[in-house]
Amino acid sequence: MKQAKPNTNCCISLLEEFTSKDFLYESEILEFTGIGDRDVYNISHPFEIGGKTVIAGRVEKRNDWAKSNVVFFENFSSSWKVVDNAPVLKLEDAFATTLDDETILGGVEVYTENNSFNSPEIGYRTVFYRGKDLHSLKKFACGPDRMKDIRLVPLSNGKIGVCTRPQGGEHGRGQIGSLEIHRVEEINEENILKAKVIDKLFALDQWGGANELHVLEDGRIGVLGHIAYEDENHYKHYYAMTFVYDPITHEASPIKILATRKNFPAGHAKMPQLEDVVFPGGLVRHKNGYATLYAGLSDAQAGYITLPDPFQEL
Repeated sequence: MKQAKPNTNCCISLLEEFTSKDFLYESEILEFTGIGDRDVYNISHPFEIGGKTVIAGRVEKRNDWAKSNVVFFENFSSSWKVVDNAPVLKLEDAFATTLDDETILGGVEVYTENNSFNSPEIGYRTVFYRGKDLHSLKKFACGPDRMKDIRLVPLSNGKIGVCTRPQGGEHGRGQIGSLEIHRVEEINEENILKAKVIDKLFALDQWGGANELHVLEDGRIGVLGHIAYEDENHYKHYYAMTFVYDPITHEASPIKILATRKNFPAGHAKMPQLEDVVFPGGLVRHKNGYATLYAGLSDAQAGYITLPDPFQEL
């Protein structure tokens, strides 16, 4: 019998390699105003829509679960304040990208459904909005039930690259799949479920997902994502990571951890089991060889960190 290759992307090994390096970069916890006693976390990167530069943030009370809204914020002095009269979307973990002259905004929609015992359960799916300004955003598509982390990017060949996150069965708690579509109207459950899973990306007892996609000069896709595991005490550990995916050969480079919670200033957590969580929202790449990572922290706050562009020399 042919022996399976060992997974070189084991989270523990990647973390040991990462923590052995010097890490002295600028980082900060972001301040948000206009939301009362609620937390803001799992933010998007700042993006432009309708002439405004905004951040979409997940807003929720510290002790609530699955009761989030996505609120839009604009920079004001040293903080981010709620955009006046902007829509509030009943979503989690928003993300944004630009396709042609429209903003595509996505997030996780949580809903209740009945199981075989006619008892309500929490379900979720990724939904997509499109528009040229905040007030014209309209929902136009949704992914399969119980699939988060579906991300889009316009490719150099004129198509749209899509990363998916199948889970369950052979995919465990989450792998990453990839496919190409011709237009956003092709985003639907049937097409997304056709995505080809990237082989051996995560160890069997670990999981991850894509958070943002960047097209590189050579046509490959730079993937910003997260890799995670749960320890024996049920504490979760999420780290920002990157890898490069070749859509022609369907091969991925080894994963590299980009940042951990310890690389940001100390702060609050929704609960102790979530202290070691970084959930990437987006990467703003600069011309000077550096990039700014925006991320949710410990399911209670959000921050940024400026570091070398992980895709600069690829």
